Amino acid sequence: MIPVESPAPLAGGGGATSQEQPSTHSTGRDKSEGCSPHLARPMRPLRDGEHLDFAEINRAALAALPAVLARILPGGKRVGSEIVALNPRRADRRLGSFKINRYNGRWTDFATGDKGGDPISLAAYLADVSQGEAARMLARMLGVDCGGAK
Repeated sequence: MIPVESPAPLAGGGGATSQEQPSTHSTGRDKSEGCSPHLARPMRPLRDGEHLDFAEINRAALAALPAVLARILPGGKRVGSEIVALNPRRADRRLGSFKINRYNGRWTDFATGDKGGDPISLAAYLADVSQGEAARMLARMLGVDCGGAK
């Protein structure tokens, strides 16, 4: 398992604002139970009343993507709009087949066909954990207060 979690939040990684506005989304709950007043989609239920705002966590991770990648995928090289790195999940010896777009977080390992569309899916892939756990790890790393138990 690749260590994704870090003890200290990234500087400038952002955090949640406290400007929540009373409103409801598809679950009928007040938005103040989540972490963002501007939800791109309804929060996904996880377990025992826990919710994470995946869109907010991805937004924060994209805003700090170079620093996030330096922590979860050290040794990557910037090549144009991409970070090219060795894939730690396999015996990768040369740069070239594992790429992450620096602007939108999409990633692909062209050698294996593994791919994803955002920083949470990348963290989940690298750490070999669920998307929910990867979102929680990124939120802690970035200092984003996005959900938790009711």
